[in-house]
Amino acid sequence: QVQLEESGGGLVQAGGSLRLSCAASGRTFSSNVMGWFRQAPGKEREFVAGISGSGLITDYSASVKGRFTISRDNPKNMVYLQMNSLKPEDTAVYYCAQRVVSGGLVLRSGYGYWGQGTQVTVSS
Repeated sequence: QVQLEESGGGLVQAGGSLRLSCAASGRTFSSNVMGWFRQAPGKEREFVAGISGSGLITDYSASVKGRFTISRDNPKNMVYLQMNSLKPEDTAVYYCAQRVVSGGLVLRSGYGYWGQGTQVTVSS
């Protein structure tokens, strides 16, 4: 059974930084695309960033590109989201996710395993 556990959320002022971490277990980690999503109050969950199993290919939503960086450490079964230049509109619950089908380079869809989420609040 796949388990994903996020950590690192919190309260930060606009312009600040946070680093989210996600610990994964249950499948061969390096075979699976990983992603970060977020959901703000009253809004649908949205894609933030994705990374291929090798870590060589990444993708970002337009709203975070240039400010956020996704990375992974396969030997440690960890994926990270470095968030810089945070804005109040980045406030949301952030979810770590894993694609259901192993392999491939589709980074924005096909996710079926989710963590419990971690709250990120950016004050103005």
